[in-house]
Amino acid sequence: MKLIRRILFLALALLITIPAGSRAADDKNIIIGVTPFPHAEIVKIAAPLLEKEGYRLEIKEFNDYVTPNIALNDGSLTANFFQHVPYLDDQVKNQKYDIAWIAKVHIEPLGIYSKKVKAVADIADGATIAVPNDPTNNARALRVLEKAGLIKVKAGELVTARDITENPKNIKIVELEAAQLPRTLDDTDASVINTNFAVEAGLIPAKDAIAIEDKESPYANVLVVRKADIDKPAIKALASALNSPEVKAYIETELTPKGIVAAF
Repeated sequence: MKLIRRILFLALALLITIPAGSRAADDKNIIIGVTPFPHAEIVKIAAPLLEKEGYRLEIKEFNDYVTPNIALNDGSLTANFFQHVPYLDDQVKNQKYDIAWIAKVHIEPLGIYSKKVKAVADIADGATIAVPNDPTNNARALRVLEKAGLIKVKAGELVTARDITENPKNIKIVELEAAQLPRTLDDTDASVINTNFAVEAGLIPAKDAIAIEDKESPYANVLVVRKADIDKPAIKALASALNSPEVKAYIETELTPKGIVAAF
């Protein structure tokens, strides 16, 4: 009889080890990976909207463009919000990530900054210009320099400095990690810097950039999730919150003066 009681006790213990409601509770917790500016600020505006829907939003900040996709793909994150579409496409292709974007949120114009000149026309012969070294932002930076009239680059998406076809001012292109670019301004004649890193360094894109992408840029920053999760209610709620009137109003009021525009 004691043996039977012991077996029943163990069986009951196994049944209650994972409460029936725990899975539902986990589904109410959203962990999103972001880079600091402006992604963290935008997500914080969305958080109260999600709370009203019964979701808890946990924000994890990253200071690089590689780790957030690794963390999302391996399940450490529910979603991430830090990258534009061409960068994502390149990462999925090369790293075989099973992730996809589900909502466009904003555009961060790439700008040319300098502590040595006040205008693009003042950039001298033989000048050194630093650009991001990741493939998509590198190509994007070259297009910014091309549009500014400094160089010409052959047709294509992931162009590099080797694809420059005309360089009348003999500009030397230096490739560096995107986060390091603001620190190069004392050592280069100019640098092409992502808006988030420029703002972190105290630069105001709309005021300090000597040339900048316009709102027609195809590089919208997007909300990214695992493909298997696209239809989950929590994911749909997150996408809706980031594309809400409240978030759009925040971008237009607080961020557009800094050069950032809504993409929805």
